[in-house]
Amino acid sequence: VQLQASGGGLVQAGGSLRLSCAASGDTFSRYIMGWFRQAPGKEREFVSAISRSGSSSYFGDSAKGRFTISRDNARNTVYLQMNNLKPEDTAVYYCTAAYELGYSAEEYDYWGQGTLVTVSS
Repeated sequence: VQLQASGGGLVQAGGSLRLSCAASGDTFSRYIMGWFRQAPGKEREFVSAISRSGSSSYFGDSAKGRFTISRDNARNTVYLQMNNLKPEDTAVYYCTAAYELGYSAEEYDYWGQGTLVTVSS
């Protein structure tokens, strides 16, 4: 499956962004979809994941209470809605897909190119 993330940009602290990830090349609903992020000099960090049907979602500690994840299997797209953004959310955000749920980058099989989110203070 090929993944194309979009929606990053520059936002002030307290603002919101919605990231999108369009999938192609395979049956989208086969995959757990996830988002990771990587800030300069840091390891790739789990942000969120969503089940194949969209009925269950999972969040890293940094995202809980501020981010939501959703998917539209008819449009082959997963979304990450990010609210109350903080400067420490600044990172490249990657869309990813896996056959099973995981919380580490090594457990995901397919990766998009990343989209940069910059949060100014």
